[in-house]
Amino acid sequence: MLSDNPMTMDQQLPFASDPDLPEVDAKVDGSGIELEQPDEIDIAVPFDPDKIAVITKSMTIDLILSRIKAKAINLQPDFQRRWGIWSIRRQSRLIESLLLRIPLPTFYAAEDENEDWEIVDGIQRISTIARFVSPDYLEDEGFALDGLEYLTEFDGKRFDGLTPRLQRRLRETELVVHLIKYGTPLDVKFNIFARINTGGMALTAQELRHAIIPGRGRTILEEWAQLTEFKTATANSVNGLRMEDRELVLRFIAFWNRPYNEYSSKDKDFDSFLADAMRGLNLLNATEVNAIKNAFCRGMAASFRLFGDDAFRKRYKADAKRSLVNKALFEAVSVSLARLSDEQTQNLATNCERLRAEFMILCNDRAFDSAISQGTSSPAKVSIRFSKLENMIEGVL
Repeated sequence: MLSDNPMTMDQQLPFASDPDLPEVDAKVDGSGIELEQPDEIDIAVPFDPDKIAVITKSMTIDLILSRIKAKAINLQPDFQRRWGIWSIRRQSRLIESLLLRIPLPTFYAAEDENEDWEIVDGIQRISTIARFVSPDYLEDEGFALDGLEYLTEFDGKRFDGLTPRLQRRLRETELVVHLIKYGTPLDVKFNIFARINTGGMALTAQELRHAIIPGRGRTILEEWAQLTEFKTATANSVNGLRMEDRELVLRFIAFWNRPYNEYSSKDKDFDSFLADAMRGLNLLNATEVNAIKNAFCRGMAASFRLFGDDAFRKRYKADAKRSLVNKALFEAVSVSLARLSDEQTQNLATNCERLRAEFMILCNDRAFDSAISQGTSSPAKVSIRFSKLENMIEGVL
């Protein structure tokens, strides 16, 4: 059984990393995941301009708040857990800018079939405004201003502590919203958002997918990212604040449902591949979802059993510091191990020392290293990393 207690790291791993050694400090963004070299934002298939409907609306903060109250702007529950990205001082400075009549950058949103909005760029600003002016709409306690630069006399004040004139000024401030109307193709939405997502705290690819693909797939990714098996396999090192953990789960699902050798140049791009996988989750019944979940847990348990805290991480030499979780390795390792039988997994555990030594050799293979480090979304790189890893596993078996 995959749930058997694994051997200790010292017993299993000839190149086990010292738990007291810090992880590498290169390519770090706080997510606990190695940063990939991003692909260019390309238009693989020309867009039909007639299918792109973007309108610009000027709305007062009062009108924005009325939509939040009516739950016509989706800020909860997922976005609520990301409010912590901004400090109270930063939120206070934004409110101060509004009081000083300094215009805010434009907001971007996508409309669904019910004319509800998904805010894709500006979620921190809108949630800050709502938390200060009408925190009850978010079932939040709100905050008091702190660290103001010019209006220092209002430090420590909440909205009801402002003068009626300033309260009215806030409520009547107009915000500019670029709204992508319902019916605009998903790929077009994603490309538009990726292109405008250049200022401030840029959204991650998974945050973009989350914003433009509603449905139960969101809940599935969130829940599976909290599974003990996933937390253990990734050594509790993946920070879910920017949904990087959910992207890892989605990558497993994508390649579990569609074998890597079926991912080809016919696909528009890797982001569309993952978006299709997320959208597909909305169409699965409970039995199908449970089957994939079991496979996911099996892959996580096997990965930890065989690699311990080194699971999904590059290893070039025995005495190197432990590296960060690598997304491309996560896909290939977790899916490949999840497809093994219990007997095969036990065989690998018996030959764990050899498996890890072979993996270190594989990481030093130039083609494999490139396939997990640069341009990892190309069909050729996907094929290389999966096939070479599978060949390595078969050789040990």
